[in-house]
Amino acid sequence: MFLRRTERRKNGKTHSYWNIVENKRLDDGRVVQRHVLYLGEINSSQAAVWRKAIAVFDEDAGRSRTLALFPEDRCEVAAGDACVVQLRLSEMRLERPRQWGTCWLAGQLWQELELDRFWADRLPPSRKRTRWDQVLQVLASYRLIAPGSEWRLHRQWFGNSAMADLLGADFGLAEEHKLYACHDLLLQHKDALFSHLVGRWRDLFNANFDVLLYDLTSTYFEVNASDLPEGSKRRHGYSRDKRSDCPQVVIALVVTPDGLPLAYEVLPGNTADSKTLRMFLGKIERQYGKARRVWVMDRGVPTEAVLAEMRNSDPPVQYLVGTPKGRLNRLEKHLLEKPWQDAREGVKVKLLAEDGELYVFAQSYDRVTKERAMRRRQLKWLWKRLRQIAAMEIAREELLMKLGAARSRAPAAWRLLDIEIDKERPSFTFALNRKKLRTTRRREGRYLLRTNLTDNDPAQLWQYYIQLVAVEEAFRNLKGDLAIRPVFHKDEKRIEAHIFIAFLAYCMQITLTRRLHALAPGLTARSALEKFAAVQMIDVHLPTTDGREILLTRYTHPEPELQLLIDRLKLRLPPQPPPRITTAAVTKADRRSEDLLT
Repeated sequence: MFLRRTERRKNGKTHSYWNIVENKRLDDGRVVQRHVLYLGEINSSQAAVWRKAIAVFDEDAGRSRTLALFPEDRCEVAAGDACVVQLRLSEMRLERPRQWGTCWLAGQLWQELELDRFWADRLPPSRKRTRWDQVLQVLASYRLIAPGSEWRLHRQWFGNSAMADLLGADFGLAEEHKLYACHDLLLQHKDALFSHLVGRWRDLFNANFDVLLYDLTSTYFEVNASDLPEGSKRRHGYSRDKRSDCPQVVIALVVTPDGLPLAYEVLPGNTADSKTLRMFLGKIERQYGKARRVWVMDRGVPTEAVLAEMRNSDPPVQYLVGTPKGRLNRLEKHLLEKPWQDAREGVKVKLLAEDGELYVFAQSYDRVTKERAMRRRQLKWLWKRLRQIAAMEIAREELLMKLGAARSRAPAAWRLLDIEIDKERPSFTFALNRKKLRTTRRREGRYLLRTNLTDNDPAQLWQYYIQLVAVEEAFRNLKGDLAIRPVFHKDEKRIEAHIFIAFLAYCMQITLTRRLHALAPGLTARSALEKFAAVQMIDVHLPTTDGREILLTRYTHPEPELQLLIDRLKLRLPPQPPPRITTAAVTKADRRSEDLLT
């Protein structure tokens, strides 16, 4: 194996991307390269570390040991030794293949966050000796590895996994009623979990909480709102999933710029974004005390009243918030007089101080290029589609429906056109509004930010704001990779507990992500889980000549690329479970003889 570099030019800059590849010799003698691991853009020191790790790994991999197996017909010398067990290799069986690698990795993450100790203290065994902490670990690991319903966990996933082997338990952890009952024990420990995680983030990643990113999302339920009980949090509201026809709940989340979660809250689905910030400010202050924190938010989250409270508090609560482009109309005349300043490569800013606040008008060259290409592509499609509709001979009602469909597909481009529909005939005219186009071009890739950090470097302010992608990434992982929905629970508390378990799975995922990021930014948690999924556990049954059977429970040896990743993560595989031997088997003839004697 070796490192291979590929270069790509983007926006006039050369970017180097790194992969670990290995040579494979084919039957016809040719040698091809197999992609093993994508590392992304890494610096020279990281590349040197990877080269050293590969060299050391190859040296170790070259050492091997050959074991000899002797079947029963070749052991005449040892036949009289009572300590020797002769095997019938021709009757060897391999049974119960099950997933081991990802379950073991999830357990390592669980222990690294010290969630085993945290939950052991708070979820003691029941009178029937049910280990609720282990049931919760199964639920969280399932959400991380192969998210689905609790019924699927009970019927299929647990039996196909090695969770029972790893936890030293049995199928009792996946009994259906226990999986649901565990949900009822969790929510009372939510605040304690938040405090525990903050300590672990500090210990593991030296995290600081000077900058907090705050945003909201929603998740919907495919039920009728009229069937829901009075006071339910599932209500109609603004849907980020474009499912305004379904009731939903709102999830508010606070994370660090590295994506490490600090707290979350489940709110009624009809809660306006602007009514949540005051509550969260108080929650963080009560739990973690007053401190110098910078809150970074998108436009629409804070109200003028809340921002005034943040400025006037003692000490002042600092903020950086995106500003609606409508405010830009009022400030545009003053901003035109200000000079551009270079914040960093490809980003320019203008600064305007007003009423104790600082307005930062930022322009990103990359965003200009991206938004301009999106607008051109959308406008080109809409123009072509309108010409097609105009050439159709259809009724007025059908014409209006087709125009509505085109508008919903390209709303930004639609605003740049002047469209007039004939009131009597099924026809229309359209033309490009060049004044609107010039205004749009002037504002593409530009952002108006608002802050009370008047003494900070503009480059630092821009860096704070673009870190909002961390909380957006957290929402994408919760909805996509961890599949927070569909939610099959009907009870309100269990719905919130379901979200709580998804939050635990996200904590495990972001822990793995941060550890991988230290090795190479191209490594993702999902790619690592897919690598570990190749390691299976099987039961090897070896019959003996005296009617007994040796049972070897073994996990398969990792492939070279996975072993390299395990070594770089500084993980250590556990020893293989010890073999077991059964007592002498009783044949059917023996049983019949015993029955006759009795």
